[in-house]
This record gives sequence, C-alpha cells and structure tokens, in this order.
Amino acid sequence: MSGDGRAPHSGEGRSSEGARGPSESARGPSESAGGPSESAGGPSESAGGPSAIDRYLDGLWLQKGLAANTLAAYRRDLTAFRTWFERPLDAAKTYDIQAYLAERHAEGASARSTARLLSCLRGYYRAAVDAGRIERDPTANLAQPLLGRPLPKSLAENEVEALLAAPKVDDPSGSPGEYRDRTMLELLYATGLRVSELVGLTVSALNLRQGVVQVTGKGGRERLVPVGEVALDWLGRYLLTARPALLRGRPSDALFPSNRGTPMTRQTFWHAVKRYAVRAGIERDISPHTLRHAFATHLVNHGADLRAVQTMLGHADLSTTQIYTHVARDRLKRLHSTHHPRG
Repeated sequence: MSGDGRAPHSGEGRSSEGARGPSESARGPSESAGGPSESAGGPSESAGGPSAIDRYLDGLWLQKGLAANTLAAYRRDLTAFRTWFERPLDAAKTYDIQAYLAERHAEGASARSTARLLSCLRGYYRAAVDAGRIERDPTANLAQPLLGRPLPKSLAENEVEALLAAPKVDDPSGSPGEYRDRTMLELLYATGLRVSELVGLTVSALNLRQGVVQVTGKGGRERLVPVGEVALDWLGRYLLTARPALLRGRPSDALFPSNRGTPMTRQTFWHAVKRYAVRAGIERDISPHTLRHAFATHLVNHGADLRAVQTMLGHADLSTTQIYTHVARDRLKRLHSTHHPRG
C-alpha cells in the first residue's frame, strides 16, 4: 500500500482466552445476556424451560467463551421458539421445528436468519441429548438452508479519503468531538477494528512508541494490532488537545469518551459515521463495519499476506478472511471488462 501509513501491510497478533465473562464482570450469560434468570426449581428446570436455556448458555460461555452479543442472540432464538411452541423445548419433535421454520419463512425470514436459528437449535438439542434429557435430536435430519456468500460492502480508496476528511478539525479545543471522531475514523481504517473494540479501547491499551494497540476481541481473545503512522499522528495530537477538552478534568481511562465525558457507545459512533458519510457525498448506506471491510480489502488489493490480515482482523478461522480474496478477484474482473479491448 502507499507509504502514508494508514493501513499496515503486515502485523503480529496474539490470541489468548480472556478470564472475563462476556459482560466483563463476574456474572455469567444468564445475567448478562438479558434473558430470564435461573429459577429455584419446578418442572421447567429439567424440561427445556427458562432454566434449561440458562444452563445451556452458561455452558456455551464456559466452553467456548462466546461474546455477550452472540449469547443474547441465542437466547432470543431459543426463547422465541419456546414462546411459539408453548411447551418445554425438550418436548419438541422434528415436525414441530419444521412447522416453526415454515411459519417464519412465510413471514419473510431470510435464509441466513433461518440458518442461524437452526444452528442455535441444533446446539441446544445436541446438548440435551448429551445431558440425557432427551433420546433423539429432533434437528438431526433437518437440512441447513443453502446460503450464498455475499461479498462485503467496502469503499473505494478515494471514498475513504473523503470520509476521513468529513469531520471539521480546524480547532481541536473548539470542536473536540469532531476531532475525536476524525481520530477514531483514522484508527478504524488503519487497524480494521470492530466498532465494539474501537469504542471499548482504553488509554492503557495504546502504545504510541511501539505503534500498536492491544485489542480484546470476540470471546475475550486478545491481539496486538499495528497502527499506521498517520493514525498515530492523529492519536498523539488528540490525546494532547481534544481528549482533555472532552473530559474537562473528569477521570476516565476511556480512549474515546463521549461529549459528556462518559464511554462512547457503538450506536453513537454508528450515527456519527452516517453523518460524515452524508458530508462526504457517499450516497450508499455505510456503517463502521464498512471501514473494517475497506481496511481488509485495500490490504489484499495491495498484496498483503492473507494470514497477516487474518491476525489483524482477529478472525479465528482463515476461511473468514478469504472472502477478501473474492473481493480482489471481483475487482480484477471489472477492471479487465472495462479496459481490455476484448473484455
């Protein structure tokens, strides 16, 4: 890639299981994922009621270290099916699940949503078989919906430049919020962080001298991600000017506090990206994740090693990262079609 330092071409990362739960507290998923809590007993506890769902999610959290958002999605899927079924989950047969899936399909549920639901139900019923609560898995003979693999929505390099230039940063002290937003956009494009990782960064996670940031990703896995020179320059100036103006003397370890001095939420930054996209004249619908895709796509387009991109993105499996090779091939096909005399 070009020498402006925005998107590094390689990087070291490390992955380890974090000791904290999905909500970064001592609570398990039955408390943090926002569903019904463990009851004292009763028939539902061993027959697929709320307590069985809690125990299943607790087991997932302990065994796989799944993120709180993932556990919350599983809870919603299981609770929705139990509400529809009106009986304990463990009493469901294959035809019950087929009827539920058919009703969801008739209501317009996507194949991807159905696949996620069926995967969730499979996991639950396999655990129920292993625990000896049921003899047969009612999902065993159900076929998974066929899914196409959509290419991630990215931005061209000139669109990224326009987006990064959208915040008004002439006076860091007079408009510290926009200076913070510019710094966040620069860091997001330079590192490919998830938005939850970005807003959750602390000052102690950043090492300006070594040019790296320590990130806690999905499942509590940690990795070190290199930061390009341009983003480091913005970070250095932001820490000296805009961040103190935002905090106004209030103590905080949040790297990117909100305008009120409290930690920023994902939704706040999501709305900021939408606002700056309008300023930049980008007519397509984009989100913070679009910049993560742009980071990876531009690295691959400029010849970066796929393993290095996988490490920086925090993907557990290389197959997840390989989608960006399809993006690069799709771009080459378009170039050939446009510019070759026999394209």
